[in-house]
Amino acid sequence: MAADPRKLAERQILKAIAEGKLSGLEGEGERLPDRPGDALIDTADAVGHRIMAEAGALPEEIKLKKQVQAVKEAWAAAEGEAAKKELMKEIAQLEMKYSIAVEARRKFLGR
Repeated sequence: MAADPRKLAERQILKAIAEGKLSGLEGEGERLPDRPGDALIDTADAVGHRIMAEAGALPEEIKLKKQVQAVKEAWAAAEGEAAKKELMKEIAQLEMKYSIAVEARRKFLGR
């Protein structure tokens, strides 16, 4: 029978505490930063994304999400219907790629 992942994680945390691996870390004793966006995604995904971001290795879906936001800002600042229309096409393509990346990750993780 497979072990409960929550119990496994808890044991790993307790082991790290006992070995002193969780003391002296950056931010120790400080409040956790406010990350309201993390409430909208799975906790494990949020933690994984944050760790990867801090290491400079963002998942494809996060890169795409940032690109979508940048193009939306460009669309808001754009003048003229032709420019806005081109930016809307780019937004649609990036959002489709983003959805594909999210779905691929979910299938890979079995969710």
